[in-house]
Amino acid sequence: MRERQKKYRHEYKYLIDERDRALLYQRLKNLIPLDTNAGEEGHYWIRSVYFDDYRNSCFYQNEDGINERAKYRIRIYNVSDRSIKLERKSKKNGMTLKESATLSRAQCEQILRGIPFSPDEQGGDACPLVLRQFMTLMHSRGMRAKTIVEYERIPFVYPAGNVRITFDRNITSSLQIDRFFEKDNLRYPILPRGQQLLEVKFDEYFPGFIRERLETGRLRQISFSKYYLSRKYTVSCAGGRLR
Repeated sequence: MRERQKKYRHEYKYLIDERDRALLYQRLKNLIPLDTNAGEEGHYWIRSVYFDDYRNSCFYQNEDGINERAKYRIRIYNVSDRSIKLERKSKKNGMTLKESATLSRAQCEQILRGIPFSPDEQGGDACPLVLRQFMTLMHSRGMRAKTIVEYERIPFVYPAGNVRITFDRNITSSLQIDRFFEKDNLRYPILPRGQQLLEVKFDEYFPGFIRERLETGRLRQISFSKYYLSRKYTVSCAGGRLR
């Protein structure tokens, strides 16, 4: 029953340059609304710390293109602790599923130090399943924080089909896990200058009028993982070895 209730979504990714972003932004801004969380500035900052086990299984599954895989991250917005989410993002047959659990700052900091806690501390059976499973992985697979990814997101939303179109730019990587909540952690770009990411997500239905406005003649769908690229950057800086 639980498996049938899970809802996987379509997710398409495209590398674009500033010219394409400006063009598509102009086409979309009077067509569908920005996410209200974007505020007056029209964007927000996302910072995520990603986890992997002692074998770096998530990294190598991504590198090998394994069809069915999952990765865990803790995500905050605008470098604030007002909303802290542990998320599991699963991929299956080219579609994605995101499940989450809310954390306190104290819980988050304990996890970042590599110290699991008992589900009994979270109310036993009331503890979200994704958090219970993550605690198990911390014990059994040595799941630990590996890298931080941060970027600026411009999000458009449309309710029919649960459509989200986002522009992610200034994508950076950091190894300063202990500075996850600090504004001035040391970050490095993981894409060439000017490149950014367009993501298109929806459930079963993608309105044709939006699809038409996204057509530029230059978009090419790609496989793209911010976590994987961040770890690749780490490898290049560490002389070819994953930590």
